[in-house]
Amino acid sequence: MQPTIQKMCGITGILQRQPDIESLAKNIDRMRDALVHRGPDDCDSWVDHDHGHVALGHRRLAVLDLSPLGAQPMHSVDERYVLVFNGEIYNFRCLREMLRAQGHTFRGGSDTEVVLAAFVEWGIPAAL
Repeated sequence: MQPTIQKMCGITGILQRQPDIESLAKNIDRMRDALVHRGPDDCDSWVDHDHGHVALGHRRLAVLDLSPLGAQPMHSVDERYVLVFNGEIYNFRCLREMLRAQGHTFRGGSDTEVVLAAFVEWGIPAAL
């Protein structure tokens, strides 16, 4: 019997001491593209152009929100947080309704967007 191979998104990140936006952009894209087998549906990267120390990359395997609104790296509505995420928040629909009651709006239907709204509403430690 063959084992079932679970596919999942691929995430990459760089944190470097010396600011260098050019090397961040080049290296995060190389890292992200090396994970094409992890997420054939889409890919993107984000580089912190303000400080040049952090970059995030994502290879997408679309599962929950198949639309472009579920693409990552994803920004919170207030633009404070940027997230690449690989996992599943099982109660995200319940959390979404709680956050809607607090005034949050959602563009798509992904659990990643709910995580970002939770960070904004409750802060990272409490949201986690």
